[in-house]
Amino acid sequence: MNFLIDYNLRGQAPLLWGTIAAEGWLELMSICFVGFEEVGLLENSSDRLVWQVAQTNQMIIVTANRNMKGDDSLEQVIREDNTMRSLPIVTISNKERLDEQIYRERCASRLVEILFDIENYMGVGRIYIP
Repeated sequence: MNFLIDYNLRGQAPLLWGTIAAEGWLELMSICFVGFEEVGLLENSSDRLVWQVAQTNQMIIVTANRNMKGDDSLEQVIREDNTMRSLPIVTISNKERLDEQIYRERCASRLVEILFDIENYMGVGRIYIP
C-alpha cells in the first residue's frame, strides 16, 4: 500500500519509515511512502486536489495539519466526496512527538494495523493516530 505523505510531514517521514523498517514490517508487506512531488503535487496544492490524487491512485494520505477552513479543506472534501470505497485519511495527532521513539513506534504500529484491516477502514473519513 502506498501512503501519500503530506508536505507538513516531510521532516518526520524518514523517522516513521525507519521505525516501520526496523520493526520488520517491510519484510511482511509492501509499504511505500510517496511524496507530493512524486505524484505531481505542489506544496501548496489544495486539500481537494490532494484527496483526488490520493483516491485515484489508491493511496492513504498521512498528514498532521489539514484543517476545516474553506470549501476545499480536507474535512469539507471528506464530507462531500467520501464514499464507502474511499481510503481513509490518517492524521498524526502530534507530529512534534514523532521525535520520541515510543510515540513514533505507536504511530508505526497503527499504520500497519490499519493496512492489515483496511477493509474495515474504508469510508471512515479520517483516523487520528496513535
